Amino acid sequence: MPATHQFTVRGQIQINAPIDRCFQLSTCVELVQRELHMKPIRGRTTGFVQSGDTILWRGWKFGFPQYHESIIEALKPNSFLRDRMLSGRFAIFEHDHRFESQPDNQTLLQDEIRFSLPWGSAGYAAGKRILTPYIHDVLHRRFQMLKTIAESEEWRRYLPGAVPISETSTQK
Repeated sequence: MPATHQFTVRGQIQINAPIDRCFQLSTCVELVQRELHMKPIRGRTTGFVQSGDTILWRGWKFGFPQYHESIIEALKPNSFLRDRMLSGRFAIFEHDHRFESQPDNQTLLQDEIRFSLPWGSAGYAAGKRILTPYIHDVLHRRFQMLKTIAESEEWRRYLPGAVPISETSTQK
């Protein structure tokens, strides 16, 4: 068994909302804070992430204090976002978010998370038995939260001043 083993967690969801709304909601620090249950304490702490932004997150997971500093390594508006861990409990942690426009103003959101842990065979066992199922669950909850917000009027709370596509097309 190698010293570190990389795990991959994938998921996707169809959202009945325009791609720009889904992308913006995914870059909103306040929504990420809500899904992670961790607080941003340094770097970009509010608003919307931009390419090159760093964020230091602090909180509690599994009864232990945690920190996770990430960088927005790549950002292509309305189609792709990658965040990568700079420091934290993982040996490697990368998260790709892909957005695809679908017919009828819908969006397909596809995520892939790659991670590995230090600690040799103990890290492998923790990754396989504890963290892979946990990360899969967090990803599923994130998808459901984004879908609920994007498909309801709640998105206006996070994207003030944005005009829905349906309203812009009727104003022409």
